[in-house]
Amino acid sequence: MKDIKKLEEVLFEARPYVEYWDRLEKLVKELWGESENEEEFIERLKEELQRAEEPFKTDLRIFLQKFEAIEG
Repeated sequence: MKDIKKLEEVLFEARPYVEYWDRLEKLVKELWGESENEEEFIERLKEELQRAEEPFKTDLRIFLQKFEAIEG
């Protein structure tokens, strides 16, 4: 099950730490919309992380860590 409030909370928490905020927000919301559930969302995010280059890769890593920290 996907909880949009959780997504918004994590985006809010990650914002001060990311360099490319607009890019991150757009990508995360796109992946969220394409995913059936949170597990698929995380997998898609990890795939993007593998393809990304620094410094955006760090932004994705920060978001993913925060998302997984409040998962459950």
